[in-house]
Amino acid sequence: MTRDFGTGTRGFATVDDPGLAVCVLPGTELAFTGDVACLPAGLLGWKTKTINHQTAIFRQVNRDKLAAHHDALEFPDGRTVLLTLLCESQGATVLQLPAQPATAAEANAQERVAHVG
Repeated sequence: MTRDFGTGTRGFATVDDPGLAVCVLPGTELAFTGDVACLPAGLLGWKTKTINHQTAIFRQVNRDKLAAHHDALEFPDGRTVLLTLLCESQGATVLQLPAQPATAAEANAQERVAHVG
């Protein structure tokens, strides 16, 4: 489930223990229980956005920036949305874990960015 952890960020948590954050490897394919709802981005947004997709691939973005959110979802239309912008209480299931890396570059792409704080 998507969850607001009360720390200025959202992420995935287990259904049984909503305070337990779930780490996801980059490249993991996810299926949501419905169309994905996101919070509005920007100063003028006030209305929740619906992304008309129920599958996404977990990615990490802004890896070179320390003070930035890194966890994101890439949807079939190519759109990438930060995980912290997803509305709460959306169910998701892992469809497929990423393949084992065959090269150092693939291993680096799958490595999670360490969170400071």
